[in-house]
Amino acid sequence: MDHILDVDLLAFEQGDRGQRAAVVDGVMRSLVTGFVYTRHDIPEEVIDAAYTSLADFFTRPDEVKQRWKVPGSHGQTGYTGLLVETAATAEVPDWKEMLNWGEEIPEQHPLRARYPHRYHPPVLPEDDVPGITEVLMTFHRRLVDVQRRFLRIIAVGLGCHEEYFDLLLRDGPTLTRAIRYPPMQAAPDGPHVWAAAHADINLITALPRATAPGLQVQTPDGWVDAVAPSGLTIINTGLMLEHITNGLVPSGIHRVVADPDQSGERYSVVQFAHPTPWTTLAPLASCITDDHPQRFAPIEAGAKLDQVLYEINLIGS
Repeated sequence: MDHILDVDLLAFEQGDRGQRAAVVDGVMRSLVTGFVYTRHDIPEEVIDAAYTSLADFFTRPDEVKQRWKVPGSHGQTGYTGLLVETAATAEVPDWKEMLNWGEEIPEQHPLRARYPHRYHPPVLPEDDVPGITEVLMTFHRRLVDVQRRFLRIIAVGLGCHEEYFDLLLRDGPTLTRAIRYPPMQAAPDGPHVWAAAHADINLITALPRATAPGLQVQTPDGWVDAVAPSGLTIINTGLMLEHITNGLVPSGIHRVVADPDQSGERYSVVQFAHPTPWTTLAPLASCITDDHPQRFAPIEAGAKLDQVLYEINLIGS
């Protein structure tokens, strides 16, 4: 059984009515697992350049990387070191290090005044890796565009206007995160894994490429490997989309684990699509029925994000 289906974003955008309907159907059926693979139009050279620059950074000495840590950013910009983030269901932190960045909004924007802890200038190691800022911001913007367009498929599948999510995403604190998972042989004693089982916080997450296996998805049949066919990106759902859909689209539970005989490191770059923090997350009317009564109370997106960041040790650590 194929737990995670392949779809084509471009067929939804360019195809006839039948092709569009087939894509919507495939996405909604696949999202029972919280995961789907999609064709996209990000040039391979954009992804290659990002991974090359990131490898240059992550291979620098620890004291160099620590210079790019941003106190008080809660893992939303700059560098986050090893053994910091802890899954809400785990007792020990993940064996990974991260570099985080997003788009800066104008200083006079009301979101900056209302949510100063949510909007940080991107802090990227330009002094140590010349050119990395342009490379990573180009990657970020191309992936933001893909996620915005993919959410239009989900909107149609939910019975909403195709552009329902567009306004929610405008000036939202969408975050791109590069993750290096060091060899497990170097991990300290304890039940550490690359990333323990968890759900993402946001609406959807995109992963265009990883350098090694390890990502697994929880299904009714157990854990299955998530390996996208060449040229496709992985999309998974987060807690905010589960909230908006009243649980009809579940958040994709996943983990990143190395096989016992697997050696070496793993790189991946993911992007979390976030609505603006003043968005009220409330179940859609189309997702509430007599058989499926309202499950979630409304909550502000910014409050939901802070709640989960605290649970995973990125606030208060």
